[in-house]
Amino acid sequence: YYLLLFLAPTIYYTYAYNKVSTNPATTNPRNKWYFKHKNFINWSQLILFIICMLLAVNLLYQNFSNIFRLPVSYWIAIAMIITAGILYYGLLPKSFLNFSLRNTGWLKAFVIGFVWACCANVLPLIMLKIETGIGYHDSVLWTWLFIKNWMFCTVNAIIFDIKDYPTDANKHLRTFVVRYGLRKTIFSILIPLLIIGLISLGVFASYKGFGWPQVLCNILPFLLTIYVAYSMHKRKNILYYLMVIDGLILFKAICGIIGMQLVQ
Repeated sequence: YYLLLFLAPTIYYTYAYNKVSTNPATTNPRNKWYFKHKNFINWSQLILFIICMLLAVNLLYQNFSNIFRLPVSYWIAIAMIITAGILYYGLLPKSFLNFSLRNTGWLKAFVIGFVWACCANVLPLIMLKIETGIGYHDSVLWTWLFIKNWMFCTVNAIIFDIKDYPTDANKHLRTFVVRYGLRKTIFSILIPLLIIGLISLGVFASYKGFGWPQVLCNILPFLLTIYVAYSMHKRKNILYYLMVIDGLILFKAICGIIGMQLVQ
């Protein structure tokens, strides 16, 4: 499951960027790299897609009966996640439904944050039920953990919108940064959302009885994100956005793993 979850977005985002990288004279270093290595990317995409299909078929084959015995509440959760993902990424043909949540401006960041928080918090519980038959009923823990990750992923998506500010403005896509400007987005939206995430973390940590080492490990990504959000008032090189913003999620994952090792 985790390997499938890792490979599927890799294939999608690589396909999206590879598709638009058709001009060798572009000033965008990412697009130039994609154009230069197009043959390698095409072959790697094919190999990764085959691996994904094999993983999906194997997962379905081993758990076929368990999947269809899932309670209704689990199917509702699955339907919500799939629907949000399809509408956000515009995976349906335009002839069938010419609508994408990516084009709804302010809503897009919350939707992608919701999808990724579900991948981190909801889908593992569904897989636990499928593979072991064990249900997880600690709704208080799940709710605060979900809000914490939802706010973090949403802030990460809004910071990416800062990177795409010129393009979104030209397309008249009313993202937060286009609608309110850079400074107001940072101080009135990003930092308050991170504070909500920290409050959720505090409730979650108190409920689970975490010690200071675990709390500190989970606070660090939020503090670093606040610093990065504050530094966004100056325009950065695209490689800065790609490395630092994506690095925040990797840093959060590492801190979470370390924090879990400290749990008695």
